[in-house]
Amino acid sequence: MHDDGRYDDPRVTGSTSDPVSRETDYPSWSPGAAGPSIPVDDDLFTPPDEAAVPGVGPEPTTGRRAADGPSRPGNAADVRQTPGRRNSAAAVRFEAAVPHQPTAAAARDAAPVVPDVPVASAESLAVVAADPTYVSRETPTREEDDPPLAMEAMRAVQILNPSGEVTMPRPDRTRVMCVANQKGGVGKTTTTVNLAVALALHGNRVLVVDLDPQGNASTGLNVPHHTGIPDVYDCLINSVPLAEVAQAVEGIPNLWCVPATIDLAGAEIELVSVVARESRLDRAIAAYPGQFDYVFIDCPPSLGLLTVNALVAAQEVLIPIQCEYYALEGLNQLINNINLVRQHLNPKLDVSTILLTMYDRRTRLADAVEQDVRNHFGDKVLQAVIPRNVRVSEAPSYGQSVMTYDPGSRGATSYFEAAQEIAERGVKEPVGRNA
Repeated sequence: MHDDGRYDDPRVTGSTSDPVSRETDYPSWSPGAAGPSIPVDDDLFTPPDEAAVPGVGPEPTTGRRAADGPSRPGNAADVRQTPGRRNSAAAVRFEAAVPHQPTAAAARDAAPVVPDVPVASAESLAVVAADPTYVSRETPTREEDDPPLAMEAMRAVQILNPSGEVTMPRPDRTRVMCVANQKGGVGKTTTTVNLAVALALHGNRVLVVDLDPQGNASTGLNVPHHTGIPDVYDCLINSVPLAEVAQAVEGIPNLWCVPATIDLAGAEIELVSVVARESRLDRAIAAYPGQFDYVFIDCPPSLGLLTVNALVAAQEVLIPIQCEYYALEGLNQLINNINLVRQHLNPKLDVSTILLTMYDRRTRLADAVEQDVRNHFGDKVLQAVIPRNVRVSEAPSYGQSVMTYDPGSRGATSYFEAAQEIAERGVKEPVGRNA
């Protein structure tokens, strides 16, 4: 048997097995049936008494074969041919080996796989033509389709609220909130400034009282607070009315600020001998002729008389907590002082809001601190979390809050969400946009 693509004919070799060719995968083939006629090289073998292969014209026999002698045939059938005798049955059954021609099914299976591409059908085109508002499920949404710059611009317009409409609910009474934490660097001043600006931009009347001798809240609101400027020190020590000290914040409607100068550093010593020293700020705020929706008091990083004045004047305490364990260590002492003030000086005082600041999503520590705070304080913790954002730190150097410095940044968006959550918690039913 020669490996020329076909097994030997059983009638020649005496084999009893069915003749099977590896090349006989064509339609209507069956064992024992004659295959398609394929031309054979006449120069190699052309018997004188044989007609030409169908489809090929007859050619005369040349004498070169007899002169040259027998040569190696081109297939297995020629090996068995002897001069003067021809096995016609074998000639019919054996043809020259040719490359296999694949069937239609094999060609279809071997074709490369092309991913399906959605093609609009006639029905879908008819639906679109009939209803111009038709939206396919494959059509991307507005949020997915808009580029990042467009989304940032949309957030900026939402935060700045150029129309001036009341988009955040206004409380039915003045909410005096004390932003306190004896741990420094947790974001008390940044939180006070940005929450006040966010609420003022959306229709609320807000007053910021800078009770920190460093005067950082005054810097963030671009309010003059150098020596000689009337400040909160005059209100506490000299009983100057708060209306004479408050200054309107430039560029932010409905926002006023009571600045703090370096003179406030000696106020704690001077308050020791003053009558009713713990309630001086409370009386000053109560005597203000105007009506505010919010009063934010920025406390110093201590638990001295200035912080006690703020706790007595406030109704609610907002505690910003940095997402690190150092910020948690002094939290128990702050809660104890708040409880003492509630028992002896201000029974209406309540820790109403906890805000997580400087959240770094890349660390497990931030997640651990967040879970501890939420497990301990429950619903008092705002859902909005302030991330670490360089825009928040850059804004004070330009005398602005992050709300006006970069309203499309993550920091501005986070503080806007926190302010909206605080506003919604302060009323039972939010007001309409034009209320």
